[in-house]
Amino acid sequence: MLNKYFKTIHNKHSKFLRFIFFLRYLFAIFFIFTVLFLTLPSFFDYEKNAYFIKKNLSENYDFNISTYEKIKFRPLPVPSLEIKNATIDWGIKSTKVDVKNLKVYPKIFSIYNPQNFQVRKIFLKDSKVNLDFSNLNILTKRLLSQKNKIFLKNLNIKVADKNKSIFTLENLEFANFGYKKNLITGRIFEKNFRVEIDKDQKKVSFKLLKSGLSTNISFDTMQKANFTSGVLQSKILNTNIKFNFDYNGKKLKIYNSYFRNKSFSFKNDTIITLKPFLDFESKFNIEKFDVRIFKKNGLFKLMESKDVIKKINSRNEINFKAKKFINNFIDELKLNIDLAYGRIDYSKNFSISENVFKCSGNINILEEFPLLFFNCSVSSDSKKKLLKLFLIKIKDQDETFLLTTKGNLNLFNNKINFKEILLNNNYKASKEDLKYFKKVFEYTIFDKGVLEMFSLKKIKKFILEIS
Repeated sequence: MLNKYFKTIHNKHSKFLRFIFFLRYLFAIFFIFTVLFLTLPSFFDYEKNAYFIKKNLSENYDFNISTYEKIKFRPLPVPSLEIKNATIDWGIKSTKVDVKNLKVYPKIFSIYNPQNFQVRKIFLKDSKVNLDFSNLNILTKRLLSQKNKIFLKNLNIKVADKNKSIFTLENLEFANFGYKKNLITGRIFEKNFRVEIDKDQKKVSFKLLKSGLSTNISFDTMQKANFTSGVLQSKILNTNIKFNFDYNGKKLKIYNSYFRNKSFSFKNDTIITLKPFLDFESKFNIEKFDVRIFKKNGLFKLMESKDVIKKINSRNEINFKAKKFINNFIDELKLNIDLAYGRIDYSKNFSISENVFKCSGNINILEEFPLLFFNCSVSSDSKKKLLKLFLIKIKDQDETFLLTTKGNLNLFNNKINFKEILLNNNYKASKEDLKYFKKVFEYTIFDKGVLEMFSLKKIKKFILEIS
């Protein structure tokens, strides 16, 4: 009885063990079959079927491979075709994308049926392209509208206008699928940036990392062909910017613009013409400003950016009118600044307590040592009131005051040359007087550079010295 019981148990275990052994062989056969299935295509000559591969890529990704070095099959980690040193034509005029490594991930059974080749996704690594500024928007739309899976890594775009370099986008990374879907990262002006696009492509968020710059763009839901409009909101450190925009491919119109920080606020309307030349036309209405901001501006850094300056043409009108019951040193200001190929022409009119200051001139900031030429005048019905601005009292009989002067400033060497000084049409400075005024001006006003020359204390000292 007992022997019969053990025999029954032994028979049950034997059946289980035999089943385990069977599974082991089954797994071994499956593994060998899988390895053979994935490795055998390594021996295929895909060069003979390159036509079908390129045809499918053209149909699904809307680009043509014009040249390439070789096609190689990679079984691991996922079966793929590796196309080395390919040149891609995305249908953009005079634009070719050079791709060092183009990986094509086919549908699994396509590797055995090249004539019916089907692609799951593609991976472009280490690519570069020289792109005209007018075509940047076209390439962006092509990538964002792509319905099939695409992933780009380390894409470098050199953007130019009429063969003149504007800027470079480096180390770009983009995917239209997965957890990084519609996320663009890269570098511009030696700073890392991050762009997030919502699924409807109606909202774009841009951040220039470690710079304090962030921007959000909301596009209008109803868009016309070849026309884009929306609202942009940006924050640069402690400065807020908001404006509406319209773009038709040739012109960018900015309106309802508002700029605000603690020291400066203004409204602005601008039209930027992109074709055939880059041209700006702006009107600024200043609501608040602190004269101390001019001591902190990036004047000299701007002058160092000569490659950018010479590509810009602009006409700018700046207006300011002090509000009632608010203490402002300047009552009213009108400034026109025109920039063309590095040359700035300016005219400035402003009033302080009914005293009128006018100035015009020009400067070529592309020169190594740029000279600011000026032709300025100060007029007042009351000499006493004028001097009172600078905390100077006089006992002389009051009279009208008209001072005109011509000359130039060397902004980098802190030097001034007076060509002419006239006072009330009855005094003209001699050569000796001009040399004296030059010496005193450089000693009292220009001693710490151009950004410090508008100090009331310095102007007072200069007036007292020459009087």
